Amino acid sequence: MRVLIVKLSSLGDVVQTMPVVHDICQAFPQAQIDWVVEEAFAPLVQKVAGVQRVLPIAQRRWRKSWFAAPTRRERAAFAKLLREQAYDAVIDFQGLVKSALVARSARLAPGGFRATYANASEACAYEWPVRYLLDRLVPMPRRIHAVARYRLLAAQVLGYAADGPHTYPLAPLVAASVAKAKADVAAGARYGVVLAHGTTRADNEWPVGDWIALGQQLIAQGHTVELPQVGAVELARVQGIAQALGPQARVWPALSLAQVARRMAASRGVIGVDSGLSHLAVALGLPHVQIFSQPRAWRAGPVGCAYQVAAGGDAAPTVPTVWAAWQAVSAEYPGSRPGALAASSGPCT
Repeated sequence: MRVLIVKLSSLGDVVQTMPVVHDICQAFPQAQIDWVVEEAFAPLVQKVAGVQRVLPIAQRRWRKSWFAAPTRRERAAFAKLLREQAYDAVIDFQGLVKSALVARSARLAPGGFRATYANASEACAYEWPVRYLLDRLVPMPRRIHAVARYRLLAAQVLGYAADGPHTYPLAPLVAASVAKAKADVAAGARYGVVLAHGTTRADNEWPVGDWIALGQQLIAQGHTVELPQVGAVELARVQGIAQALGPQARVWPALSLAQVARRMAASRGVIGVDSGLSHLAVALGLPHVQIFSQPRAWRAGPVGCAYQVAAGGDAAPTVPTVWAAWQAVSAEYPGSRPGALAASSGPCT
């Protein structure tokens, strides 16, 4: 059986779709799984065990010059790539017109079909015209966690049960990252706690002063503080945080998403806002506190793992609340990584 996953963006949603790959491989060990995803996230999806072929798409970039000759050539090349294989099942996990049109363009094997959601779920993106674009529509509960929604869609479409705990199939990435980290630690390197401060939504941000206060507590406990960044706005923010914290705070250079994932996988853990990097921390099996400034934790927050928790909800949490949550997840984490914590089992399930 050959299956095509269509989940284009954003980073957090792409990460939360990954357990579907594990489910399908468990139900159908011989399944061949391909994935269409935005080009920025393709290097990470290539690390997912069970994905045979990643088909990068550049809709975000193409929209800026849709009719320009170079864009037309890229779109034609993608369409050719998309139709190289015939699929028994094409599943649109996004539920938007843009993703349904991609799914509709894929080539089907005899008896093949294309499927997506039959209806919206609370706090989940959905566009009703997809009902008329694809073949099979799967009813969804009105209120359901994002990971459970993706798993349920695939299970209903392909005819298996997905009742057990979810698993993120990133163990090879974790193992490789931690092996390198152990060698680095033996050579004197230090791995700290990652503060995943960046978000594309202003209403998800946590105050800079709170990040500084939290960083000071981490440093007082003997940790170094790791500060990823992308773009001028985030760089200015982390430079200010690092200046306030001193030499125990390290600003990361501009890195690819795959490089960020490798560094995160070897860290002592992550404290972050509701963002793609926080969801990646969950997938990597790291001790993690996810900061919510809106009542969305029920839909997107960590579930089923004692060392991955949400803090906040209706309003942004205070520094003492986040610190207490970090202390709790640190105590719950089984084992140690390089310097303090070590990857022993991969993602929490």
